[in-house]
Amino acid sequence: MGGRDPVSEFMDKVKDFADKHDKQVDQGMEKAGDMVDRRTGGRYDEQIDRAVDQAQTRTGEGDQAR
Repeated sequence: MGGRDPVSEFMDKVKDFADKHDKQVDQGMEKAGDMVDRRTGGRYDEQIDRAVDQAQTRTGEGDQAR
């Protein structure tokens, strides 16, 4: 059988993509956070911003624009 399990291989590919495309990943997370904020009527604005910032930090440089 050998080899790694498909989930581990997929996660490695995701990490590689995030490392190579940090700016695009950060922009995507920012857009997703904005969408969630709109759909919740801004009730969770601070929590959403913190979550996006933490996710951006974990995927590379993080959001340098703030």
